[in-house]
Amino acid sequence: MLRLMRKPGLIAVVALSGSVFAAVPAPDTLIAHRGESFDAPENTLPAYRTAVDRGFGFECDIYLSRDRRLFTFHDNTLTRTTGGAFTNRCTDASWEEVISKVNVGGWGRWKGSRFDPTRPALLTEVLDLARDGRFIYVEVKGNDMSWVPYIKADFAKSRKANPGNVLFITFGAELAAELKRQMPEYRVYWLTGCTKRTPGEEDRSKWAVRTPEEVIAKLRELKVDGVDISFDPRVIDAAYVKKIKDAGFSFHVWTIDRPEVAQQAFAVGADTLTTNRAKFILDSLAK
Repeated sequence: MLRLMRKPGLIAVVALSGSVFAAVPAPDTLIAHRGESFDAPENTLPAYRTAVDRGFGFECDIYLSRDRRLFTFHDNTLTRTTGGAFTNRCTDASWEEVISKVNVGGWGRWKGSRFDPTRPALLTEVLDLARDGRFIYVEVKGNDMSWVPYIKADFAKSRKANPGNVLFITFGAELAAELKRQMPEYRVYWLTGCTKRTPGEEDRSKWAVRTPEEVIAKLRELKVDGVDISFDPRVIDAAYVKKIKDAGFSFHVWTIDRPEVAQQAFAVGADTLTTNRAKFILDSLAK
């Protein structure tokens, strides 16, 4: 006979003797990157809703427009996901006059799809998708601390977002500290990279190796709750993760689309894993 045993980040299928022979990530540990972005255009309501309908949390990227509206977009210009139709910088464009009218559902392989056309989403619309038992990861782009009051205002309007279902991530160190200072009830994770460089790779990665001691020192300096780090199995092992967790911080990784690498990340202790293909990862590891 078989039974399910819940372990941190995993549901392990075990025999009654207790021997584990398969491990499956729990759905709430998989964070759909820019929504289920393999199955719907990134950073759009259809991508976010697909993640929610499948039982996953999701990540979104936000900018503040020229007319002070928070909206979801990844790049710092509108160029790529409008197929070049708009080239404005996100922070220079007006939501009312430009951003709300652009089509981000018809670029690349999405052209002519059921998502064509789709506009970017407002943060307030994203927060309406908050559900207890999973998380929305709000990545605040850049490092502009003047955005925080507008973020607080949108959260104050939401009837569904709360510290139990939404958190913040950002590469901006000063911004991470300010988010935690002004919204202390919400979790904030510092985003960073950590990639081993071997001969010939110098031009392919901007990330240097970060030791766990360096990560811990930075998290303490910023007074945030954890790290969300690019996963390089050549660098990050169970001992690496344990040092950070033993210091009182949580440990999260991005962005993994290969099931075997996802399995490695969970095996060394990752609390959550961001992926463009949450359902694919879950289904693959369940086989």
